Amino acid sequence: PTDLNLLCDSLRVTLRLLGKQLKKQPEIKGWRKIKSVQKETKKIFRSCSQAVFKGKQEHYKREMVQLYLHHSRGIMDKVNDFLENHPNANINKYNQYSLKFIDQIHRRLLNGETIPSDEKVYSIFEPHTEWINKGKRHPELGNTILITTNQYHLIVDHKIMFKEKDASQLVPLLGRLKEKFPNKKIESLSADKGFYSKDNFKDCVDAGIENVVLPKKGKPNKAEYEREHTKKFIQLRNQHSAVESNINMLEYHGLNRCMDKGQRHMERCVSLSVLAYNLHIVGNELIKGKKEKQRKQALRKCKQAA
Repeated sequence: PTDLNLLCDSLRVTLRLLGKQLKKQPEIKGWRKIKSVQKETKKIFRSCSQAVFKGKQEHYKREMVQLYLHHSRGIMDKVNDFLENHPNANINKYNQYSLKFIDQIHRRLLNGETIPSDEKVYSIFEPHTEWINKGKRHPELGNTILITTNQYHLIVDHKIMFKEKDASQLVPLLGRLKEKFPNKKIESLSADKGFYSKDNFKDCVDAGIENVVLPKKGKPNKAEYEREHTKKFIQLRNQHSAVESNINMLEYHGLNRCMDKGQRHMERCVSLSVLAYNLHIVGNELIKGKKEKQRKQALRKCKQAA
């Protein structure tokens, strides 16, 4: 998604909500051609989008962008006049989105600025959506989920990170694990490179964790190199790769794409997927134990028959 089509979405939703309001209050004047305005908005957006992305000449791009912004500002002015006399929270919400994207388009395409990532919005319907690019060839839209598994591959903790960094999650995670398992000692903890920092490593050691597997980003010094090349570190680091299969299993338990709408429903969907994953793991162990019991019984019968 770009600010061009997000602006079109904002105007479209604003006009749709406005049309519903006009049906309830037909006495409101000045919006007789609202359907024509909707069609014209879509037409101008498509022309502007083609000019920007299809390699047109620079002066033609600027003309189309200016036309698109002029048309959008005209709609916004009329919507603002409507809101002064007939306040509506939903219409005002999407009208503010339109104002935001008009500003970003002007700065990006006319002034040549680079929009900071913290100012960007990737969905007006799911504003918590983030641009995820962790060394992947194709970035994704969604939210990062932090999962913690034990030696039995059961997920013992999970959290959706909304605009949070990996390195800031390790200390709160240790607190949650200590609260959930007050009588248990964490013998080893492994995480990706994104979780490494000197403070995080020190906090893990202070927490009494014997084997802290936190690979350092960049070139390690002599002491860090020796620590990362011990036999135990390499063994635990190799075991950490199993989390990739756990993530793949989560995708098959409903987390490939969340079909629910809203942040609260997304959190519920993630929790249900984690529950389904854990039930699957427990079920596999029960089936494995049952098959092993049947195998031993069959072996015992064979010995008795012999």
